[in-house]
Amino acid sequence: MSWWALKRKIHVSWLITILCFSIFVGIFLAQYLKIWSEFLSLFLVISAVLSGFVFWKKNTYLIPLLIIGGVLFGLWRGLISQVEISQIASYYNTVVKVEGRVKDDVDIGTSGQIVIRLDNLILNNKTVYGTFWITSDNANIERGDNLELHGLLKPGFGSFSGLIYRATIDKIITPQPGDVARVVRDWFASGIRKAIPEPESSLGLGFLLGQRRALPIDLVTALQIVGLTHVVVASGYNLTILVRLARRLFVKVSKYLAALSSVVMIVGFIAVTGLSPSMTRAGLVSILSLAAWYYGRKFHPITLLAVAIAATVLFNPSYAWGDLGWQLSFAAFAGVMIVAPLLQRYLFGDKKPGTIRQILGETIAAQLATAPLIIMAFGQFSNVAIVSNLMILPLVPLAMLLVFITGVIWLILPSIVFVISAPTTWLLGYMVKVTEWLSGLPWAVSVLKPQAWMIIVYYLLLSAVCIYVAKVTKFKLREANLVE
Repeated sequence: MSWWALKRKIHVSWLITILCFSIFVGIFLAQYLKIWSEFLSLFLVISAVLSGFVFWKKNTYLIPLLIIGGVLFGLWRGLISQVEISQIASYYNTVVKVEGRVKDDVDIGTSGQIVIRLDNLILNNKTVYGTFWITSDNANIERGDNLELHGLLKPGFGSFSGLIYRATIDKIITPQPGDVARVVRDWFASGIRKAIPEPESSLGLGFLLGQRRALPIDLVTALQIVGLTHVVVASGYNLTILVRLARRLFVKVSKYLAALSSVVMIVGFIAVTGLSPSMTRAGLVSILSLAAWYYGRKFHPITLLAVAIAATVLFNPSYAWGDLGWQLSFAAFAGVMIVAPLLQRYLFGDKKPGTIRQILGETIAAQLATAPLIIMAFGQFSNVAIVSNLMILPLVPLAMLLVFITGVIWLILPSIVFVISAPTTWLLGYMVKVTEWLSGLPWAVSVLKPQAWMIIVYYLLLSAVCIYVAKVTKFKLREANLVE
């Protein structure tokens, strides 16, 4: 490579991409370099100097300095979090008193106990950083409640800094006015449950509002087997449907109204479902994609992916230390925004895909991108996922619309709600039957136990295939936009 090539200027978007990926690497490494916490101020100063210099000059040969600057900034942020979390370690394997706020909707575990994610923690009357995983006996606990409990504190897993099994709940405090979005959601959902029988109503609420708790355990298991869990929890897929609907519905009136309605949809959906790792990613990516569309600009998916990764781990470094939901969310996003458009162009040329082909392509791409993580985490792989997604996903937007209309009519004119609730129940019943039938097939699931090196090789091969297809088709990934 000539010296002229090394001095070539790099577009600022690629500098941002490199910096963001480097920040993620630094935060990831922080969990292994806790002894370096005394160098925090030095890391921050060196990072600012190196990154600022590279963004000023923009020369290719300065990329290593930008990588170092990004890694140091990530270490600075990650080590701060590690220092905060380390305060909890001295309490492990002791009975502790905990106060905190219920972060997300409470789930029901396989043993029938409730699963609580608790943040805003006060541990033995001392404020600490992190999120606890709590299980307890059935109690009337809602998202946003403040709890006082006690139990044996154990080391956490993934993004959780501690866990308590079978905790004793001493007090439940519901603040006023509390989580208004959750209250409105539950009020609206109660009408839907009165108009649509179970389990169809719970499935519909899973589609529309991301509520999974009320689903029967056997249906939850069936959805996992057929690879459809992502459509009954608060996920990027549900949000994408709503944003695309809002944009396409109002763009004929004005571009401004389309953008405004989409932003309102994003904020409202996140308020209703809660700020989970997947929703954090989905909301950020949707906002950035919408802004690019509104101003007539184009984000390269890799840049968008890098910015979203860096922003989410800077917000909560524990996402980088083992949060499966966060990992699956970004893997699926990479599949939809990178793998899917390349496959469409390679197989069908420049012909714009219709709804069915787009859904099928995005489903296959997301499965390709997330399969190794799912297999590594659960030791199984759904052999019917593509079939189930093809049979059900095209109908999800219609189901969401019908469930919403059912809820509105029940609140306004309950005497005629059967007019819309009947076809809604039939459609949701079809989805339940398909799920149960496919999950009952003896070959629906394969049990696999891959090694870590196999996962790495898989992703390297998938990346190589994407690079090859991009060169053969000459397709510009900048043309892909999530909200269109």
